[in-house]
Amino acid sequence: MRIGIGYDVHRFCNGRPLVLGGVEIPFEKGLKGHSDADVLVHAICDALLGAAAMGDIGRHFPDDDDSIKGISSLVLLKRVCGMLAEEGYGIVNVDTVLIAQRPKISPYAEDMKKCLAEASGVKEICFEIKATTTEGLGFAGREEGIEAKAVALIDKVENRN
Repeated sequence: MRIGIGYDVHRFCNGRPLVLGGVEIPFEKGLKGHSDADVLVHAICDALLGAAAMGDIGRHFPDDDDSIKGISSLVLLKRVCGMLAEEGYGIVNVDTVLIAQRPKISPYAEDMKKCLAEASGVKEICFEIKATTTEGLGFAGREEGIEAKAVALIDKVENRN
């Protein structure tokens, strides 16, 4: 079994939808990024890649690669899971936290789990999504952006029941 951590942050911007965990959330701003800027999925990808000692999302999907401009981050997650499978790894579980003053995340957490499970090919129970505010402190508290943290546990597929 191997453990990895992931962290990502994106700044708010106008004129883009807000996508978190593959779910479009009604909000007046979106997140700035090369792909759909899904900060949660990016943190998950980094956690999974780190657990497998395979680098990070920027190494595999650099922001100067025009072929992934505007791509759904769920596609990137699917690719990461394929890379793990090639090395014989499968997801045991992924625990995450989104840090944002607004919007409220909890109404969308179950839909996010469904999207993540479908993209990764594992059961929804393998994902947990939590959210917190910073009580007005820091860039998230000033509503400048959203950050996400993820911890992933993977295991060799032959070791799984």
